[in-house]
Amino acid sequence: MRQNARGVLCTLLGGSCWGFSAACGQYLFMNYQLDASWITVMRMLGAGITLLIVTFFSQRENFTGIWREPRDRIQLVFFGICGLMFSQFTFLTAISHSNAGTATVLQYLGPVLVMILVCFGGRRLPRGKEVVSIFLAVLGTFLLATHGNPATMVLTQKGLFWGLLSAVSLAMYTLLPARLLPRWGSMVVTGFGMLIGGILLACVVQVWSIPVALDVKGWLAVGGMVVVGTILAYTLYLQGVGDIGSVRASMLASIEPVSATVLSVVWLHTSFLLMDLLGFVCILATVFLLAKKKEE
Repeated sequence: MRQNARGVLCTLLGGSCWGFSAACGQYLFMNYQLDASWITVMRMLGAGITLLIVTFFSQRENFTGIWREPRDRIQLVFFGICGLMFSQFTFLTAISHSNAGTATVLQYLGPVLVMILVCFGGRRLPRGKEVVSIFLAVLGTFLLATHGNPATMVLTQKGLFWGLLSAVSLAMYTLLPARLLPRWGSMVVTGFGMLIGGILLACVVQVWSIPVALDVKGWLAVGGMVVVGTILAYTLYLQGVGDIGSVRASMLASIEPVSATVLSVVWLHTSFLLMDLLGFVCILATVFLLAKKKEE
């Protein structure tokens, strides 16, 4: 019972930390007009370096072993770029064009996309709860974008575009490391992936040439995204997975958009209407439906 309680608590805290990270991103966009690519690079490099320092001392064999296998090296680089970098950048860009709560909820369309890809790969039609999940995902997105009136767009086109793209990136982030994670461990794979993606993006956008003017509060928000929203969130979530299993953990981690929305309202004074909240509920319901299906 103690292990179960610890797992539940760690998972909820981990998901809340991810929501806090999204709110920090919105705070930076609102008050400092930062470039999404700059924040992405700082977050990925900061988290990647920290995770690799930890794994260097705690998982030395995996730390070096992953680079000895040619196939795994290629897949790791691909995951760092097309999985982690793509996911981080599209998510933060979605926040910059909407808000932390909406962007986080739209990203949670990712599991539905994964399910559709699995059906396509298995050459079968969606069944039962899968059909309901697709319907709820489409309905939730429709409510967020139009508030139920197809003649109007309340969510900006860029906000909707980048939010949907972040869902695609989340699906890729979920599928790409499937073979690497059991073999080398999630901390090693994520640490190197963060570092690879962060270095590449830094070079592509020439991050050193992007003007940045941050005060103490701004740097604290950046630090919060790296330490609390990435390293601590990731560590707590992994502990939760170890204690209660991936299915229950994935369901409980859906507190992330809830915490992002609450912080967005309380801290950043973002307003949401009833239709927004109904859209949130529809999309988040898909997480529970799909997770329940796995459990069965």
